[in-house]
Amino acid sequence: MQNRSIRAWAWVHKWTSLVCTLFLLMLCVTGLPLIFHDEIDRLTEGTPQFRLPGVGSSSDAPGLRPLDDMLARALAERPGEVPVFMAFDNDQPSMTVTTAPRPDSPASDMTILQLDRSTGEIFAAESDSEGVMHFILQLHTDMFLGLPGMLFLGAMGLLFAAAVVSGVVLYVPFTRKLPFGTLRYSRSARAKWLDYHNLLGVVTVAWVLVVGITGTIHTLADPINQAWQRSELGEMTRAYAGREALPPARYGSLDRAMARAREALPGNNPQFIAFPGGKFSSKHHYAVFFQGDTPLTERLLTPALIDAETGAFTDARPMPWYYKALSLSRPLHFGDYGGLPLKLLWAVLDVFTIVVLVTGLYLWLGKRRASGPAPAPATSSPRLRRAA
Repeated sequence: MQNRSIRAWAWVHKWTSLVCTLFLLMLCVTGLPLIFHDEIDRLTEGTPQFRLPGVGSSSDAPGLRPLDDMLARALAERPGEVPVFMAFDNDQPSMTVTTAPRPDSPASDMTILQLDRSTGEIFAAESDSEGVMHFILQLHTDMFLGLPGMLFLGAMGLLFAAAVVSGVVLYVPFTRKLPFGTLRYSRSARAKWLDYHNLLGVVTVAWVLVVGITGTIHTLADPINQAWQRSELGEMTRAYAGREALPPARYGSLDRAMARAREALPGNNPQFIAFPGGKFSSKHHYAVFFQGDTPLTERLLTPALIDAETGAFTDARPMPWYYKALSLSRPLHFGDYGGLPLKLLWAVLDVFTIVVLVTGLYLWLGKRRASGPAPAPATSSPRLRRAA
């Protein structure tokens, strides 16, 4: 590689790194506890774990209360509010019902109730904006700035990808002079930290690119959902265009809607129901989202739209490719598709990335100090005495 090319790549690496480093440090530090969010929630909230033999969230499984009964219990707990979501756990008979003052209320106004479907007991209720983990997630997702914050962090992710690629390009000529993984302990502290920076950067390059790209995709969640609403959902509910929104008082049976949805999509498991008026459904439908029964397809959702008043089946179709990309990016980003061992690996690589970012900042600051202005000559020098 010619010197001019090396200088150009070094310029790209320096400035893309400097612009995004502080934000990437924030994302790595906040992302570390989010990797273990399920385990932390169980420890801090004390959510009871229960299981009935062979029973999941199926609406017709023996020993489970009807969905209509569970919804009535949840609304009795939150008088004056309307249902927004009902979510299921396919491994145990726990479920959640999310309520809010209006169907289109912001997440900060929503309340999540956890229920035991085998007994009908409500064992936890919390605001969707409460808790330390929610604070960390919000900081990690959009820095409390909403969509502008998400898009800004997405841009930082793209800059980080450019910094990683340029760093690899610069590392290639470096490895021609030294064996891979060399740590020059006998040299200066700067040389030693440069070796750590280069080695950990190369070791984590694939993981960093995967997490960075999937994180960037995740920052587009709102635009992607809006595009789905305008295109796919609009086509599925074209016959309802122009009608007034269905008021909650006219919602029909959830159990009947679930039965119709299961007939349309047999062999799949329900993950959640979106009620009319929210951003995951139309103003007239229960949107029953099903997941597949394999490790890959369980991340991909297929909605079945059921008329919330009559219980009639309207339409069901797979999500478009851009929504599938979003769905697959989430588990890859947080490493939550392979159990605790994969989460531990994700955490180790996250710590390595923090070291890469900190050492990169240290090397830049050290270089600036080393290249600062030369000290003024002493007043006792012979030249100054002669000039005087």
